Amino acid sequence: MPVLRPSHHAGANPPTIPLPPRRAILAGTADVLVIGGGPAGMGAALGAAWAGADVVMVERHGFLGGNATAALVMPLMSFHTQRGAPADVDNTRLMPSDHGPGEPIVAGALASFLERLIGAGGAIPPSGDTGYTVPFDPETYKVVAQEVVEEAGVRLLYHAFASGILGEPGRPEGVVFETKSGPVAVRAGTIIDCTGDGDVAALAGARFDVGRDGDGRVQPMTLMFRVGGFDRQAFADYVRAHPDQWRGVHGLWDLIAKATADGELDLPREDILFFATPHEGEIAVNSTRVTGVLGTDVFDLTEAERLGKVQMGRIARFLRGYVPGFGKSYVIQSGVTVGVRETRRIVGDYRMTADDVLEARKFDDGIARGSYPIDIHNPAGRGTVLKRLPPGEYYEIPLRCLLPQGVDRLMVAGRCISGSHEAHSSYRVTPTAMATGQAAGICAALAAQQGGAARQVPAIEVQRELRRQGASLRDPA
Repeated sequence: MPVLRPSHHAGANPPTIPLPPRRAILAGTADVLVIGGGPAGMGAALGAAWAGADVVMVERHGFLGGNATAALVMPLMSFHTQRGAPADVDNTRLMPSDHGPGEPIVAGALASFLERLIGAGGAIPPSGDTGYTVPFDPETYKVVAQEVVEEAGVRLLYHAFASGILGEPGRPEGVVFETKSGPVAVRAGTIIDCTGDGDVAALAGARFDVGRDGDGRVQPMTLMFRVGGFDRQAFADYVRAHPDQWRGVHGLWDLIAKATADGELDLPREDILFFATPHEGEIAVNSTRVTGVLGTDVFDLTEAERLGKVQMGRIARFLRGYVPGFGKSYVIQSGVTVGVRETRRIVGDYRMTADDVLEARKFDDGIARGSYPIDIHNPAGRGTVLKRLPPGEYYEIPLRCLLPQGVDRLMVAGRCISGSHEAHSSYRVTPTAMATGQAAGICAALAAQQGGAARQVPAIEVQRELRRQGASLRDPA
């Protein structure tokens, strides 16, 4: 089925059509405006509100959670240090692990939210049985996320997509959103871009990088989906009988080869990857892969959605026809949107590198900690690169990564913070994104209290408030 593309899409700038001037409804003002209701946005809104700021959070969907709920990116990955698991054992496992991790290194907003989510029956606590990931139910996640944010006093606006800024490039004073009611604007002392794509930072004139050095390719997109009718015991029996065919959360190489030879499967990645959920007869499948597309291009997004659904259908048929435990399986739900791993990375006052991650570097202005490995799904095809930190170690993310160069009154949090393609593949995961969001929210709230810019807030004051809010940071020297 053909996808609409402008005739000049692959070449120079396409022709444009002038539009008449428009007026926007001024919906309100706030100390802190958070754009995006995903993990980073939730962390930012909670951090700012708990620090005493008046906060507005705007989300393009009709629910919170971002990629966790809209794209079914599940489970939450481990936020613990590793105790030296062998190189061929994954951090996240469907089956219990004998190589459990060390200490949790993210707390604060994440811990508060998870306590509520687990208490509501919407998630399984991290343990050896989950590989120290957090399997969750996306619908319960939506409900609890909204409850937690509203209880903090955050004002919400759903169904609003950021499309412009108020003020001058380099010094935005607010953001314009497209809505069913026409353009809507919100003014704020500090704006926090938690869109994942750095949309608002780019509109405000911030510099950004895209993709890996050399060819600019980004990690592929994946349409996640949930499968019901899964017989966990039958699958476990198969794994015990064929231990060389399943490694942690991925495998089935022989069955893939057979289905491919039969003409029944053309898998775009090297193996099948899936995770447990809180429900006994359900599994989350992470096995579609669309390369050569960019999540900030509407035409690429359309193609990725189309191909993702084609691949989902093929994989679902493969599971039913070839894999023990899936004979009566069916697709419950696919993501509302395709999962986007990588787009813009805003150029900040500091740029995280692969060495910062793998050498577990610490910073005087560290405001969040990460321990997830460098995890790069091949931007050009099959294959995945996985590089772990030293046993028991973690790295820190400096506050400077959240401050775009040359732009005032705006911060970034989540996967669009300043870093290299390789470093991004580690800090992009949910727990770390929420931690950077909480730090950004606190910094923005302190800026409002001090009557200055976020860049002028001393990092030590952000760290002090993070500790007061229960965040996990290195003890001060």
